[in-house]
Amino acid sequence: MAKPTDIRAKGATLYLLPLSLRIPLKFGAETVTWVTCARVSMRVEDSRGRSALGWGETPLSVQWVWPSSAPYEERHKALIDFCSLLCRNWVDFDCEGHPIEIGHEFLEDCLPKLVADFNRHRPEYEPMPWLAALVCCSAFDLATHDAFGQLHKIPVYSTYTAEFMNRDLSTMITPHMGRPGESLFKNKYPADFLTSPRTESLAAWHLVGGKDLLQDEERMGDEPDDGYPVTLTEWIRRDGLWCLKVKLRGNDALWDYERLTTVGRISLENDIVWLTADFNCTVTDPVYVTGILDRLMLEHPRIYGMLLYVEQPFPYDLETHQIEVHSVSARKPLFMDESAHDWRLLELGRKLGWTGVALKTCKTQTGALLSLCWAKAHGMTLMVQDLTNPMLAQIPHLLLAAHAGTIMGVETNGMQFYPQASLPEAATHPGAYQRTGGCVDLRSISGPGFGYRLEEIQRTLPEPLITS
Repeated sequence: MAKPTDIRAKGATLYLLPLSLRIPLKFGAETVTWVTCARVSMRVEDSRGRSALGWGETPLSVQWVWPSSAPYEERHKALIDFCSLLCRNWVDFDCEGHPIEIGHEFLEDCLPKLVADFNRHRPEYEPMPWLAALVCCSAFDLATHDAFGQLHKIPVYSTYTAEFMNRDLSTMITPHMGRPGESLFKNKYPADFLTSPRTESLAAWHLVGGKDLLQDEERMGDEPDDGYPVTLTEWIRRDGLWCLKVKLRGNDALWDYERLTTVGRISLENDIVWLTADFNCTVTDPVYVTGILDRLMLEHPRIYGMLLYVEQPFPYDLETHQIEVHSVSARKPLFMDESAHDWRLLELGRKLGWTGVALKTCKTQTGALLSLCWAKAHGMTLMVQDLTNPMLAQIPHLLLAAHAGTIMGVETNGMQFYPQASLPEAATHPGAYQRTGGCVDLRSISGPGFGYRLEEIQRTLPEPLITS
């Protein structure tokens, strides 16, 4: 039954904000030097004709969402074109309700058809993958959630309850194997699986990219001279870091092992507490990972002990690459990231041996929350990972981690790769864009919606690409 709080989309505007990275970031076989952020404003109305404007943003990280040998510009243009298509279709989508209900219906009924049609009309090009479509969709979904909170003048995380939602979780997700009549989600809502009150200070995971300098002796003299740290040791000392995520290659076991042990030795010298290893979807045989882990345990047991979990070694298309991974998760917790598109893939992953889930707002707020609920109900551990989120994208990212109950804090690395990009937002939310004592501080994030406090942020936007 409809509620008076229900909304529907009435208008959307898409902006593109290009950003250059101060240092390159290696993703698998590719390297990121610049990125386009999609920022969306969404106007919604309720049944009484009241309206509000919400905002969402995500980096369109081509190399992450669409790993390929196809030309970068070809893939980048496809993402922009698809965002433009979404701008029209979100407004035309005939659905009203709570943002999770609208988002779920759009992801189930509309997005698959849009992707199929989009790819069919460009047969001369490589098909755009589902992960890329999700990332494009996320800015619109986030903006809808924000608009709902803005309309009702409450934080959006206060709305994930029976008071505001028409449907419980059992209408959107099902337990493992279906188990009719025994649903874990009957009369349950996202709020039942969220941490409340939220965590106001989160341990910050620093990303050690494959091209990052570790120590001063590695300097070549062409590093940026912009007042920000360049080497890992400089970052550790300036930000008081104690959690490091190490990017590995996944196709060069010797390089990966040496990188892990080198970062490990620096970590021991600088009081780092936790490490994690990210193989970035390039491994095809679990023996590759178990060999590195077993050697690390024998030769560097303290570094092995610091390794909190292993992230996404295997190809992200889980249905195509159904690799049995229990041998890895028997050694260390194994987290899905690129593979975790939705709760259905979590079910498959859990069967194959994955034990944890890395959530990302860039796969839509709706999808992240539904995956969170499914994972928690089935005993899977959670983490919230970054897509090098700058500007507005950082705030929903941090809020998800603050409400999720992660294994340890949140990955946040936008301040490493384009710190100047977020200066307007940082003036209002300094703790969210600066790591102090190895943590980020969320106390400034307050008010309706995602608590952006947008009226206080002095940012001039470019001309919109499209308005619907």
